[in-house]
Amino acid sequence: MVLIICLIIGIVSAFVGSLLGLGGGIVFIPTMLFLADQLPSFSWAKPQTIVGLSLIAMVITALSSTISYAKKDRVDFKTGAVLLFGSIPGGIFGSWINQFVNVDQFTLYFGILVIGLSLLLFIKREPRDIANKIVEDKNVRRFVVDGKEYEYVISIPVAFIISIIVGIVSGLFGIGGGAIVVPVLILLFFVPPHVATATSMFMILVTSFFSSLTHIYLGHIIWTYALFFIPGSWLGGILGAKVNQAIKGSALSWLLRIILIIIGIRLILEGLN
Repeated sequence: MVLIICLIIGIVSAFVGSLLGLGGGIVFIPTMLFLADQLPSFSWAKPQTIVGLSLIAMVITALSSTISYAKKDRVDFKTGAVLLFGSIPGGIFGSWINQFVNVDQFTLYFGILVIGLSLLLFIKREPRDIANKIVEDKNVRRFVVDGKEYEYVISIPVAFIISIIVGIVSGLFGIGGGAIVVPVLILLFFVPPHVATATSMFMILVTSFFSSLTHIYLGHIIWTYALFFIPGSWLGGILGAKVNQAIKGSALSWLLRIILIIIGIRLILEGLN
């Protein structure tokens, strides 16, 4: 029974994470905490173990979905690399300052921030005009999604600063940075939703890998159970990427808004408890 439940959790969390570029931890962690509190068969799942397992699952999810997205040329690897340069050290710093702050209070504020970002996605904005940009400008990105060509410009300094903030928030709250990265890419840089979610999964792949190494070193991973989640995470990552590619950008944006609002409400309630 435990194996079946773990498989289902892996599939569902990976599917949602891959579909919206959120990684899956936002589903995995609260679900596992609930099961650990309610079912004797999950008494082995301590908070640190759950976070470690979540990171292992996200590595598998992000790997399978990134491969699927890359085959369809949906991943902006250059932008992802810029985000990684800031998010990795930011994540380390966020994990360090975690011991000095009231995380519950910050969780409340973070939930409000996530809801605010989701509401901003309701504002219709026209892509900025880049007609005057030099064609060879290396900061101009061009992607074709569903037969339509999209062009947008990434400001490397701004993206780097944002990535540091994302890393700190991720390390502080133990939540993947996708909840901030995806809406920011869409709102600030006018990145198409399909490309934003795919690029977020690439970033999550690398950051989760390095974060999981720390938990492996500290002995937080129970590999017997970790192996239960891997098949589901791989399958869910692939399914989420395929559904992402099959639906329109407008539908994807609506799903993102709804899920971000749900995440924000959950974080606020968690911060109030």
